[in-house]
Order: sequence, then C-alpha cells, then structure tokens
Amino acid sequence: MTRERLYLFDTTLRDGAQTSGIDFSVTEKIAIAELLDRLGVDYVEGGYPGANPTDSEFFSERRTNKATFTAFGMTKRAGRSVSNDPGLQEILAAKADAFCFVAKSWDYHVDVALGCTNEENLESIADTVKAAVASGREAMIDCEHFFDGYKANPDYALACAKTAYEAGARWVVLCDTNGGTLPDEVKEIVGKVREVVPGDHLGIHTHDDTGHAIANTLAAVDAGVRQIQGTLNGIGERCGNANLITLIPTLKLKQAYREKYELGVTNDQLAEITSISHAFDEMLNRSPDRHAPYVGETAFATKAGIHASAILKDPQTYEHVPPEAVGNRRRVLVSDQAGKSNLLGELERLGIKVAKSDPRLDRLLAEVKQKEAEGYAYEAADASFELMARRVLGEVPQFFDVNSFRVMVERRHNAIGNLVSVSEAVVKLDIDGETRMSVAEGNGPVNALDKALRKDLGKYQSAIEGLELVDYKVRILNGGTGAVTRVLIESHDTGRHRRWFTIGVSSNIVDASFQALVDSITYALLKAEAA
Repeated sequence: MTRERLYLFDTTLRDGAQTSGIDFSVTEKIAIAELLDRLGVDYVEGGYPGANPTDSEFFSERRTNKATFTAFGMTKRAGRSVSNDPGLQEILAAKADAFCFVAKSWDYHVDVALGCTNEENLESIADTVKAAVASGREAMIDCEHFFDGYKANPDYALACAKTAYEAGARWVVLCDTNGGTLPDEVKEIVGKVREVVPGDHLGIHTHDDTGHAIANTLAAVDAGVRQIQGTLNGIGERCGNANLITLIPTLKLKQAYREKYELGVTNDQLAEITSISHAFDEMLNRSPDRHAPYVGETAFATKAGIHASAILKDPQTYEHVPPEAVGNRRRVLVSDQAGKSNLLGELERLGIKVAKSDPRLDRLLAEVKQKEAEGYAYEAADASFELMARRVLGEVPQFFDVNSFRVMVERRHNAIGNLVSVSEAVVKLDIDGETRMSVAEGNGPVNALDKALRKDLGKYQSAIEGLELVDYKVRILNGGTGAVTRVLIESHDTGRHRRWFTIGVSSNIVDASFQALVDSITYALLKAEAA
C-alpha cells in the first residue's frame, strides 16, 4: 500500500521564540537551524524579517541545507496595494524559499484587530498569496484563531481558508491559537474544511493550553491534514506548542501511523532525536526533562523487581518501542555491548572509524560514564566528546601543555572616581619544550582567560586567527556556595564558517570555564591540522 506523505514544519525559531525567558541570538538561531536540518524536518520557519534586527540579519542569507527555509509575516494591510506595503515587501525580499503569512480567520478579530471589513481581509489574503507565488516561492497561510473563528462564524472561517487555497497557497494551516480546542472538535472541524480545501493542502498548528496539543495534531492528521507544525521540545508562548520531539517518533513507530504515512525523517535521523532534544535544552541552558516521552532519561527506566526481571527476559514486556530506535537506552542493567553500540553510532556520526572489537572502546565507555557521573553532558558539547574519544584512540596531538593559570579580579575606583571591576589573567603554556607566558585584561575573569590563552600560541597562532567565543552558559548542578558548576562554551571560526560547543565541570567556575576554553582551542587546532 502506498503511504501518504506527511510534512513537518518547525516553528521553534519563530513561535517558539515567544516562550517566556527565551531570546535567541543570530548565532543561536544558526546552530538550531543546523539541528533541525540534522533532524530532517521539511520546513524551518526562521522568524519575521523586518520585525527586529536579529530576524532581519538571520534572513540575510539562506540558513538551511535541506529544509525549506521559511520566512514569517503578515498579509497585506487593507487599503494598500502589495507594492505599497513596506512590511510585506521586506518579507518578500528575504532570502527564503517559502513564506508563511498569518491571516485573521475569526471575523471578531478582523473587526477588532485589523479594523477592516471581512471582504477587505479576504482580498488581503488573496493578494498576499498571489504576490508570494509570483516571486517564485512557496506560499502558506496561517489561519489564526481558526477553530474559535469557525465556532463563531463557520462560513467566514471557511471562506478565509478557501480564498487562500484558490489564490495558490501550497498550505492552508488551521491554527488553534488560544489552545482551547479539544480533539473531537478538531477532527470534526477539519472534516468540514476538507470540503473546500483538499487535505494534502491543509496544515495544523496547535498550542498546549489544555495539554492536548499532540492529541489535537494527531486528530487533525486522522481527519486529513498533511502538514504538521510544532517546535523542538514543545516550547512556545504560554503552555507551548505541539512537541515535534514526541510527534515524530509516534508517527514513525506507531502502527496506526507508520503503515499509512511517510515522513522525511529517516530511521537513522530518528535514532538521533534524543541527542538533538538534549542538545537543544543545553543551548537553552536548562536541564532536559527527565520524564519526557521517548527522549527523557527515565523514558525507558525501570526499578528492580518483577518489571526489571521481565524486561531482561523480553524488553517488549514493558517497552512500547525499542529505546535504540529513538537514540535512548534502557536503564536496567545496560550491558557493555549495548553501551558500545550507542558509542559506535556516535563515533560514526563524528567521522571516527573504529572496529567494534577494539579494546580501547571499553576504556572510552568507562571514561564517558565517569564523566557523566561528575556532571558532564556531551549531547550539546560534541567538540569535547570528540576530543575525549580521539585522545583515547590516540588521535590528538599534544599541541600545548598548560603549565599554570592565574586570574585576579580587583574592584577599585578609577581615575575619575567611578567604581569598576578589573579582571587580569596570566596563562603559562609549554609548546615544543618552550614556556610561553601571556597576560591579558578582560571584562570578566573568563574573558581575560580567553584572551590570555589565545594571545601567544607560537607556531599555532595562525590557526586560531578567526576564532571567537560567541556564547557562554553556566549551570549550577547542585546547591550551596561549593556547588558543582557546568560551563558550556560556543566558539566560532569565522574563517572556516564552523562553530562548536565545549564543556567544563568543576566546583570552581573559573576552572570549569578554563577546561571548556582549552578544549575549544584544541578542537580548533585539530580541525585546522586536518584541513
């Protein structure tokens, strides 16, 4: 039987960015877009060009390799032509493959928010879609408040969807903007919309205000929609959006869906979904949800007793899917062989070839487990993991040795009487038997250390000319003034257009930072040598 194609539309960088406490930088957006490409989603909605400097810069060039790079915007203002609407023109000028325009589909909002007539709103929808199609790009319409609008005035809500489709929209997306619709309502209303718009042109966008975002999405799929919108780890305003990290495994692995539908996500990409989910949380500087479906640390964990005994005899007794299928692992007596399999998969992804029988894998596996027990988390620090793996395998030259480092923080009044803090760092390195000492001042202790460490690497200096530290995150792993601290550093090589993450853990925040800085520079030198 031929399976129908479902298309995944990620709006982490736009709708997800409305989450309280989250504010993406351009570099973070680029890193997240790379994660989404790695996951295999079909569309990446990057933001709203013209709405803020970050989104405008992000859309100054194409940011995805495989996914359709999509810009968000509003439909044409009523009473203006397409050419006389600066906001619309800025969106159409973005380096995007497709456009997703939000349109009011509840007549109450047309009157209150837009202040125009219902007919003028329909005209704006049609003109906007036609302009996008004329530009040679794909056009989509997000029908905002669609389900509430349908309940209030079904004829007008349907007219909005039909107008968008007839104007040439590839997708007409039905949005549960307030998040209050329930699955049976979604299924019934989608069935009515299919009478005016074919299902293979319909999308669904749900919010989780009643805890039904995933259920509502699946109900819409059952009713005929073929594009699914959501975010990584379900982030989004208020209670969040539909969680693609949960939806993707459900659609790929559950019989009711896998036999009917096909996704652009391969089995190999599905096996990376746990590490992608955790890497995203690390970028947000928050702990991954240990109880998250499929990808949580306890998703396949069982305490000792009859359940554990049954799992050892046959894992299917208490596991609804194989944990390896989603890149997770069983937490009951995990064998060394199973650990090696996971390790080999990660090494292969990093381009490190090693035989399964290589005895060094046992040593590497033991070191990974020891580091994790100390607080290291490598899902979002691929560079540090790769360095550790290559060191165990004997593939990392000793570029330099750290002899010592010292940091001083002084608070004093400057010459004009202002109270200031000054940081100074001294780093001593041994390179080819020669000791080099560098001193630098910085805005803080980590900035001073970074400058001193990179100030004089002798023959290696040219390899780090384009290296810059672009992000620095700190997490306290336990309480008290002697708490263990985890530091995650993002570095960028501007000359080679490469970015990477390194990690350090210590009860001393400066020591943890220095670990991550040394890993960052060592990784840069390793890649420069390979190039």
